[in-house]
Amino acid sequence: MTPIIEARDVTRTHALRGHLVEALRGVSLDVRAGEYVAVTGPSGSGKSTLLTLLGGLERPSSGEVRVQGRSLATLDDRQLTRLRLEQVGFVFQRFHLLPVLTARENVELPMAEMRVPSTERRQRAEELLAYVGLAARSGHRPTELSGGEMQRVAIARALANRPAILLADEPTGELDMATGRAILDLFQKLNDDGMTMVVVTHDEDLAERAQRVVRMLDGRIKA
Repeated sequence: MTPIIEARDVTRTHALRGHLVEALRGVSLDVRAGEYVAVTGPSGSGKSTLLTLLGGLERPSSGEVRVQGRSLATLDDRQLTRLRLEQVGFVFQRFHLLPVLTARENVELPMAEMRVPSTERRQRAEELLAYVGLAARSGHRPTELSGGEMQRVAIARALANRPAILLADEPTGELDMATGRAILDLFQKLNDDGMTMVVVTHDEDLAERAQRVVRMLDGRIKA
């Protein structure tokens, strides 16, 4: 079976203060449909850079990334945006919720970009908030929610357009231990329900929940 995500000899070089920094140095990785992969390693090892390349948020300096058999190098910016809307959900450490919108309205945003009718958007958002345990908080704005609740809203938003893949970057990094465990339980539920997941983390508890752990150091995957 063809992997749902393929990275082949991927490099990423950044210019920083007049110097070139090699964030990734020839990384290759396959992720199969339904797999739950944790990517770990010290700060600066290239974990987050790899995640942004897998999701098409950045382009590699060399090498190739394929998602569901499509080479991202063949897609223009508009097509990449469409792929992210339809196929890849993102969860970040700092939630990125719009403070003027309610939890439900934040979850509706990706569907609005896909021109989903308003009645269908609202129903889907309410269903997702119930799925993540926030049915009673759908009318609350982010300032009225705890950190764990905001992350649950962000996860619901990432699932809005029924993506095939969920990518998460330090999803428990801003949370206390007890709240972080609740998010880990939710991630386990998502994977049990068939979601393909790649999660960057320093959290050893999260990594232990994954089916496979990929360890990075100095821009490379450790053997």
